[in-house]
Amino acid sequence: MQTQRPDEPVPEDGPPSAAPAREASAVHASAAHASAADGSVREAAAPVPSVRQPYEGRVYERGVYDGAPPRDGADVRVGRLAATVERLRREVREAHAAAEGRALIEMAKGILVERLGCGPAQAARQLDTLADQAGLSRLELAADLIDQAAHDRVTEAAREFLARAEGGAEGRGGTDRDGGRGGDGGEAPSLSVRLRTAESGALAADDTQAVAESLLEHALTPLGAVAVAIWAAGTDASLTLAGSAGYAAEEAARWHYVPPGVATLARRALTERRPVWFATPAETGLPTLGRRQAPEGCRVTVPADNGGRILGVLEICWPGPLEPQPPQVQRQIEALAELCAHTLDSRDAGAEDSGEALQARHPGASELVDFADGLLDPALVLVPQLDAEGRLADFRIHHVSAHFVDPAGRPRGAVAGAMLLEAYPMAVGESGLFEKIEHVHATGEPFRAERMVLRALVGQVPLTVEASVSISRHGENVLLIWRVQDEAARLASVLQHAQRLGRIGGFEENLVTGEIVWNNQLFALHGLPPTAAPIPLEQLPAHTHADDEAAIGRFLRTLLHHRRPASTAFRLQRPDGIVRHIRVVAEPALDAEGRLVAVRGAYQDVSAQHWTEVALGATRDQLAQTEQQAAERNRMTLQLQRAIMPPTRGPIDAGGLDIAVRYRPAEKDHLVGGDWYDAVVLPSGQVLLSVGDVAGHGIEAATGMVVLRNALRGLATTGAGPAQILAWLNTVAHHLTENVTATAVCGLYDPDTRTLRWARAGHPPPVLVRRGEAVTLPLVGGLLLGAIAEAGYEEEKLVLETGDMLLMYTDGLIERRDRSLQESLDQLMALARDSGATLDKQLDRLLTYSNSDTDDDTCVVGVRMR
Repeated sequence: MQTQRPDEPVPEDGPPSAAPAREASAVHASAAHASAADGSVREAAAPVPSVRQPYEGRVYERGVYDGAPPRDGADVRVGRLAATVERLRREVREAHAAAEGRALIEMAKGILVERLGCGPAQAARQLDTLADQAGLSRLELAADLIDQAAHDRVTEAAREFLARAEGGAEGRGGTDRDGGRGGDGGEAPSLSVRLRTAESGALAADDTQAVAESLLEHALTPLGAVAVAIWAAGTDASLTLAGSAGYAAEEAARWHYVPPGVATLARRALTERRPVWFATPAETGLPTLGRRQAPEGCRVTVPADNGGRILGVLEICWPGPLEPQPPQVQRQIEALAELCAHTLDSRDAGAEDSGEALQARHPGASELVDFADGLLDPALVLVPQLDAEGRLADFRIHHVSAHFVDPAGRPRGAVAGAMLLEAYPMAVGESGLFEKIEHVHATGEPFRAERMVLRALVGQVPLTVEASVSISRHGENVLLIWRVQDEAARLASVLQHAQRLGRIGGFEENLVTGEIVWNNQLFALHGLPPTAAPIPLEQLPAHTHADDEAAIGRFLRTLLHHRRPASTAFRLQRPDGIVRHIRVVAEPALDAEGRLVAVRGAYQDVSAQHWTEVALGATRDQLAQTEQQAAERNRMTLQLQRAIMPPTRGPIDAGGLDIAVRYRPAEKDHLVGGDWYDAVVLPSGQVLLSVGDVAGHGIEAATGMVVLRNALRGLATTGAGPAQILAWLNTVAHHLTENVTATAVCGLYDPDTRTLRWARAGHPPPVLVRRGEAVTLPLVGGLLLGAIAEAGYEEEKLVLETGDMLLMYTDGLIERRDRSLQESLDQLMALARDSGATLDKQLDRLLTYSNSDTDDDTCVVGVRMR
């Protein structure tokens, strides 16, 4: 290496370091041709980013300045040092690239030595000759030879890419069955070189961080990726960042460890056991490494599988959205994931060579066998069995624990050493036991189930049992533990759950030894931890509310002194300040001589029942008060109605007319309505006859009825006709009441002319009975009262003859839910035809045989002409 003293003059064409830099550039170009003929192995041939130093408005770049000499020697020395550092850095990169290329070439030489039976020198010459004949560089030919010898997933990815690139085109050179190429350069050799270079770099790396950097530089950067992460899966399904490239250092440090159960993009690939593509991390809402760095970047997470066991996850990040990738690219990414799996496997083995995990990984792992034998439950040590292609096919039962109980009743020797699916063929099916074991072996995530259905074949008869199952992975092996639940265990489990659901805790107190036994539920009722000392019965008053001490005293005297079963309810004051309502029941246990030796009993938390009873009691009191208020309200309403409308009234003699009225209130007090009637002789000598019905029930309807009835009487004294009276009454209902609507019939009888003038407001027309025939009067027009501000009403006249009977009524007399109004009127007229009885008896008969079913109040006014 040439150097220059600080006091030497600077040449005009640049500092002394420029000449070595040009020499290094030539070496760099040569190394680039040898190690990356396709331009994709390493970017060493590209210009290295310049190192710039400001110098009085000029730029000093890589030891080359803009023609003006520096003013002092210090700046010159700084520039020379910077140029030297940059040159040395570039030479190191070139050396790495050349070393990686030489690694592939040396591997290819080894293949030729093995196949041709020649020495290393002859293999080197043969490699040069073959490269010249094929028109390829030595590096490309070396990658092809490695592909032919390996037949692994890297080879498959390169072949698929080659087939797509050439597509059978004849002008681009032929393609042999091993994926080699004899034509001009193309994508397939470049891909093969990239993958093989990444593989050699990963195998030569001393840690997973270097593997991540090698994958990103050689294989993923040409695909447009900007970052890569390699996650190592733990035996508890946790994730540890084993290596990353392209991410900020602080971001990688923050994501060093992901505990089990935390949902991330990488965990999706671990649990689903397949490659998962994400358009953007934001679309799933899952956190992941570098989300702030590339929030809109496409991600793919691929499980790193080795023999059915997922050792980790390869996560690749692109800077932006990515179109769906062809199968060739997906195969390439899966090949890289497989390479990561081998790296993680070697990493784990190297880290655990002297530990227990190495013994667990070995089929004869003594520690795992000893652990299984130390369990009180039946346990199986399962060793994975792979097929010819390296995929998981089955598990071999390597060891059977000392307490093993076979569901089919077979001895241990009949199960040990057999394949799992041979010994238990029904593990595949409804129970899903084999699938659970396979999932645990692949992901490392343990599985627990309190109740799982297991099936076994006894002869040709299937046997079904329930068991609690535990499955965990230890290295490459799987430990399967099951506990078959016998009848006693099942009953104990049912009792335990019943006590938990009923909030019941049992106890037994030995009065001779002082030993007290509580179950777990009783500790929870008292608010004590399971490690606390149980409370003796004699100390129970100290934990009781002061108002309940007398009840607890009677309970203890009955139980301990009189030796009789006893029970009581009290308020328990717990150490945490919570007061619970407890019911305790206990019975004494006597020996053969009648002495008290123990007490057995149970506590039950009845707080919810107590507060429910309190709430129900308050609700009952409130309901009773409400019912009393409603009854009082209805009674007052009924009294008001009856004060205005007497239920019955004797015949009235007015101008040759016999008038009788009937009022029948509703059967239910809360249905008190607003029906009214009126029959009065006016000062003019005319007789006012009217009936009406206010819409609704209750006090509002009754008060509305009072307003309209009194208004009608007052308006009738003006001497106006029935139509005008109803028009005025409509104004009263619309403007002077609280939204009252009603129907009515109003009639004025003149004794001198024996003429009845009448009008209706939405009410059924009166019924006339003459000479044994009953008819309804004409249906004159008239809208119900209060509907609109101004309404007009029509008026009719009727001259009464001797013996005529006229009936005015409300709808409570005829209305039914199951028939039309006309049918009800026909039935009323049929009853009214029999006019031989007196007027009072006729009205009583109508009320008696009325078939109304609306339970509404009813008014009837009867008029008979003498």
